[in-house]
This record gives sequence, C-alpha cells and structure tokens, in this order.
Amino acid sequence: MAEETTTEREPAGPAAVVALSGVSVRRFTTDQVILDGVDWTVRPGEHWALLGANGAGKTTLLRLLGALMHPTTGTVEVLGARLGRVDVRELRARIGHVTSAQRVPQDLDARAVVLTGHTGTVQPLWRMYDERVRRRADELLAELDIKELAERPYGVCSGGQRARVLIARALMADPALLLLDEPFNALDLPSREDLVEAMHRLAQGRPRLSTVTVTHHLEELSPAVSHALLLREGRVLAGGAVREVLTGPWLTACFGRPIAVNRHEGRWWAYSARPGA
Repeated sequence: MAEETTTEREPAGPAAVVALSGVSVRRFTTDQVILDGVDWTVRPGEHWALLGANGAGKTTLLRLLGALMHPTTGTVEVLGARLGRVDVRELRARIGHVTSAQRVPQDLDARAVVLTGHTGTVQPLWRMYDERVRRRADELLAELDIKELAERPYGVCSGGQRARVLIARALMADPALLLLDEPFNALDLPSREDLVEAMHRLAQGRPRLSTVTVTHHLEELSPAVSHALLLREGRVLAGGAVREVLTGPWLTACFGRPIAVNRHEGRWWAYSARPGA
C-alpha cells in the first residue's frame, strides 16, 4: 500500500480549527477499537469530506469534533480548546452540527427552527429572540436560498429544504466549524443539487468557515470541498487535498473493491470498476 499522505502528523499550529494527535477510541464493554491512532488537522477555510465504509469510525470521529465524547487516548483540540480541559457545553455552542437525526418539532415553522439555534434548544425560547436575532434568522434563510419557507411548517418541507433549514439553524451561533453528518441522506436528485449549490455558496461567502461532511457518495461533494479523509477500520488511510486522495487506487483501498473515479467541472463521481476494463 502506498504511504499515507503528508497531512498525517502535520503540526497543528495556532491557527488550527481541529487538531487530533494519536487519538484512539476503545469501547470498554467489548474492548473493541473504534478509532486507532488518528492524527488530523483542519485549518480555517478548509472543507473536508470524511469517507469510509460503514463501521469505519466516521460517526465516532465526528462526535469527537463536536465535543460529544472524549478519546480513550490521545488529544483532541477543537477551536483552540482541548477536550478534558474545557467546559464542553461552552465549546459545543461554538460548533455547528447538522444531522438528519436531529429532533425538530414538526409543527414549528422554518424561521422558528432557525431561531432555536440561537439558544441551542429544541423548542423556541421566544423571550430570548430580540429584533437583531430575528433579523439574523431571516438573513440566514435568505443565504441558504429558502427565505420563502420562513412561515412553512418544518414537517411539510422536503428533505432538501429541511437540510438547508438545519444548516441555517447551525449557523445562528456563527460557528468557525460546521459538522455535517450525511446531510444528503434520502434526498432526490433535485434536492441534492440544491443542497450542493447551497454548500458551495456558503463556502464562497464565508472564507474562514471550516466544514467536515460525512458522506458515502462523491456526487454529493460541492466544488468547494478542498480536502478528504479516508477511514478504514478505524485508521486513517489517507488525508489531504482532494485531487491527491479522491483517486481510484485510494478509494479501492478504502472500500475493498475496484473503484473508478472521475471529476468534471469541480464535481466528482465514483463507480465500481470492471476488472481488466
């Protein structure tokens, strides 16, 4: 197997948004190793795709970045704070986290859902939302190109619309780091493309924002994605610039079957390669 890319064991530096060194996670009840010796650095303005087969450790890694758990060994620094030496409740308030499993009252309109991002609550705390906060919610709805949904109940929005509402909600705290856990899950083609375009515009309009997106499909990556990290059985297989990592040989090694990769106008796609083709 080829050597790992040079982003492994990169010095974090003071500007790092995320810095992991020698991170391992072990499930004490079964002694199962979920992550093993992970080194990773994310810098301001970088947009990372996190890929790997089911069970590779992607969700656990994202939970570490979101300050939702601690490593068994190694160090995790997020936004300059080291887990174990910081009040994780305060740190979580500075991190945007989007997942389709997020609990959202279906009868709330989209504006109210976005407003809850200001207080980090499931239900709105109306007394906490002054005119400035409400104006910011409307600006974020416009930025994600869904301002027409402001008064529409979340429960009747499409999957793609819901994803963009949740991203707007996560941005209420003006985070430096945005984590997206399979935001394209179960979206149809038009909804997927709307979300890809929204993520591209978001990256262009916020040059200091860093994102990490967990996905299973290269087609879901926007042209703004600059880096990729491949996980296999809890270990980092490769990490670095997308042009170096999203290749047929690396993805073949990652998923354990022949994979061909193509790129056109900044968009990627992958498919199973026929032996000898």
